[in-house]
Amino acid sequence: MAEEGAVISCHTVEHWNQQLEQANESKKLVVVDFTASWCGPCRIISPVLADLAKKLPQVTFLKVDVDELKSVAEDWAIEAMPTFILLKEGTILDKVIGAKKEELQEKITQFSLNV
Repeated sequence: MAEEGAVISCHTVEHWNQQLEQANESKKLVVVDFTASWCGPCRIISPVLADLAKKLPQVTFLKVDVDELKSVAEDWAIEAMPTFILLKEGTILDKVIGAKKEELQEKITQFSLNV
């Protein structure tokens, strides 16, 4: 299973599918960060996500580079970076578009308490 307390970067479609399947089976809240290496706001919020991952081991954090995994980004209809999708057992609970630290933290807290 995924390492607790860390943001897991998915570099292949197979790894993405495996991590997502494991997270869904665990019934944990999943936060997916769709990012890009050239995206300034993505770099700014990345340490915030890493900090949240350390503080919330009951939540699975996955990171997908939209340029590296274009097909995954297309499957999830990602149009802006960063986009954060919150999932539980394969169902989308919410979405945060942009590096909105407070909104992201609030939604993660809200949904992680409803476990």
